[in-house]
Amino acid sequence: GSKSLKSFCITWIVVCIALCVILLCQLLLRNQDQSTVMERSNNSLDMIEMSGFICGYISCVFYLGSRFPQLYKNFRRKSTEGTSYLLFALAMMGNCTYGLSLVLKMPTTESFRALYFIHHLPWLIGSFGVLFLDIFVS
Repeated sequence: GSKSLKSFCITWIVVCIALCVILLCQLLLRNQDQSTVMERSNNSLDMIEMSGFICGYISCVFYLGSRFPQLYKNFRRKSTEGTSYLLFALAMMGNCTYGLSLVLKMPTTESFRALYFIHHLPWLIGSFGVLFLDIFVS
C-alpha cells in the first residue's frame, strides 16, 4: 500500500515538474518569436494553448480520480466514519460555484458558444464531475 502510494506520488511530482518546465520553455520561445509573429488564424492552436488543454485534461483526470479512493473505502467498510463532511460540503460548494461561473460566463452569440464550450470542457468535466462524485461520498 504505502510503497505504491510513494511511487505514485514521486511519479506525479516528476510529471508536474516536467509540465512546468515545458510550459516555461514554451513561454520563453513565444516571447522570442513575438518580434517575428505572423498573422495566425483564430481557429489554430499554438503550443501554449495546446499545453493548456493537455494540463486541463490531466488535471481533470487527477481531480476525478481523487474521489475514487474515498468512494472505494466507504464501499468496502460500508461506513462513512472518519469522513470530514465539512471538507466535502465546502468542496461541493466550490465545484458548484466554479462550474456555474463557467456556464454563466458563456458567450451569448451562438457561434462563439460551441468554441467556448470546447475550450472549457476539461474544467467543466472536472468541476461538475467531482461534484457528482461528492454527492455519492456524502
